[in-house]
Amino acid sequence: MNLQQALGIVRGDVVSFIGAGGKTSALINLGHELAAQGWRVAATTTTGIAAEELELMPWALTPGEGSGMLSLALDEAGMVFIYDRIRGGRVSGPAPEFVSRLLDSVDSDVLLVEADDAEGLPFKAPCVDQPRIPPETSLVVPMASISVLGQPLDPAHVYNPQAMMARYGFNEGQRVKSPWVAQVMRDSRLGLARVPDGARVAVLLNQVRAQGMARARARLIARLVLRSPRVERVAIGSVRGSDPVHEVQQPVAAIILAAGLSSRMGQPKMLLPWAENSTILEHVIMQLLLARVSHINVVTGHCATETGRLARKFAVNVVHNPMHATGELLSSLKAGLASLPAHIGGALVLLGDQPRITPRVINQVLMAWAEGRGGIVAPVHAGRRGHPILFERRYWQDILELPDGAAPRDVLRLHRPDLALVEVANDCVLSDVDTPADYRRERRLAGLP
Repeated sequence: MNLQQALGIVRGDVVSFIGAGGKTSALINLGHELAAQGWRVAATTTTGIAAEELELMPWALTPGEGSGMLSLALDEAGMVFIYDRIRGGRVSGPAPEFVSRLLDSVDSDVLLVEADDAEGLPFKAPCVDQPRIPPETSLVVPMASISVLGQPLDPAHVYNPQAMMARYGFNEGQRVKSPWVAQVMRDSRLGLARVPDGARVAVLLNQVRAQGMARARARLIARLVLRSPRVERVAIGSVRGSDPVHEVQQPVAAIILAAGLSSRMGQPKMLLPWAENSTILEHVIMQLLLARVSHINVVTGHCATETGRLARKFAVNVVHNPMHATGELLSSLKAGLASLPAHIGGALVLLGDQPRITPRVINQVLMAWAEGRGGIVAPVHAGRRGHPILFERRYWQDILELPDGAAPRDVLRLHRPDLALVEVANDCVLSDVDTPADYRRERRLAGLP
């Protein structure tokens, strides 16, 4: 996945890189990537970069050369870096107020800014005057390198570790752990310090190999960082690679549709016993929790009081669908989507009567989305599409606007090119419990008496 897709960059963005662990490399590689797509890319720094890094820019000039020259350079090179002067092996940026003048006078599609300094270290906490983020910034990219894990928490390996120790009580010399990185990066006084209120935030974890434990550790950091609603996504990868981002973790919520009348069953099927003294509904919730899906909405309707009581045992959200008797499945899905908070990026839709669903299948669907394979993801077994289905936020409005009598599959047909199908080995994605015979079959297939 490229950096532009992973970070969610659009034309008109002012992108500020802060933190540590490869900011200049990220800026340069992103600039080349966008220029190759035909974008006009202006870049600068509010701190400084090494003089040798200036040689990696397609074109570099100073503000004194004028906006006309800058426009011509953008025509010629696609990407231009603007700096003030070179002294002592360091390239300093123009005055802070230059950014607003640049936006007013230059016809670029995007402005990239290196807005922090970490002296080449992989992880940092800001000092009192850092970072220097232009107020016009629309996207802030806090960075860290996964190479810091296991290194001593001291000034030789971490920039300004004193701030981390003062904030969290870490001891100098202790080995840096994954949760520490997440704590610092999501902290409004450390990793998110001075981020403009209106700016989007996309964290970038760098120097992560495509395979191995480092990627698993980075994924853990990402999920912990995303506990802050201020962060909309975490990209995991290696910015110097030809395919720089392996996956993008975003806040995801599960919607369990549990409002049905159970008319063919003759009794509330969500409340039927399953394994380990749990009901079908409780078992489905537990599979989501085992898959580390932390935001879960259970949509109730028929037998709402008892269904809601069981769901609340797991501290999940309960949403009532007043249209459950007449609105079919679609009304429950609409109720579930409408109840989700603004920072959620994707909705994983499960049927409440799929007791054989497994964390492995859930994670296969989630990983396909994280790897950018599609904005809508569905599992497939033996050539048949099943559930759960993930819908990225950009498709929710299409679902909410479906008329009575329509179905979610209408949105799948509308956006067929965006649908990624994930082959799974388990036929649980095709099965649900509608009748007593279904219930007996599912118990038998699950190895239950």
